[in-house]
Amino acid sequence: MRPAPVSRRARPSKAPLSREVIIDTGLRVLDAEGLAALTMRRVAQELDTGAASLYVYVANRDDLMAAMLDHVLGSVAEPDDGIWRERLIAVIESTVAVMSRHEGLAFVALAATPTGANALRLIDRMRGLLADAGVDERTVDWAVELLYLHITAAAAEQSADHAARAPESGTRRLGQAEPVADRVPVTAPVRRSGDGDTRATWAVRALIDGILATPAR
Repeated sequence: MRPAPVSRRARPSKAPLSREVIIDTGLRVLDAEGLAALTMRRVAQELDTGAASLYVYVANRDDLMAAMLDHVLGSVAEPDDGIWRERLIAVIESTVAVMSRHEGLAFVALAATPTGANALRLIDRMRGLLADAGVDERTVDWAVELLYLHITAAAAEQSADHAARAPESGTRRLGQAEPVADRVPVTAPVRRSGDGDTRATWAVRALIDGILATPAR
């Protein structure tokens, strides 16, 4: 005997769709199931709606991922204490950390010019800290590009390591790639011989020292 159909009025009401709700749901799918599972159809399924409904708020998957990246960048810590160098290093390290927590978002940053409100605020923050150090305007322009490239590359590396070391689950796809260190034999001995955090801090210091010593001409 078939169960009696459930009236739509008896079902729990769905949360209204919005760009923010779609972004949050996309991040949940990404973190739980991985980059390959993040599709408009999968996000729509999570929201109990059709994929066509999402296109009112996001243009496509690329637009969704760019919005997810900018949302994540909104959680970057921006310390007000300390000298400009300490604050700049803290901003860079915080950006790498928040970007690397979500698989694939660093590659979005690598592939596109930052245009989101949080990304632009981050860039303005780095510009201001370099200006506080007395760096001239043209050098600041080039320096911010260099620092942002470092941030995205470092986050992509860390994100790949996180994904490779993540425990398998029913929702994660099989066949995780081996850790980056195992796939890059030239750098693997260096990375394994020292503290990763120390190496990362050294890289940022080397970039900042190089920027100060090399004005753009």
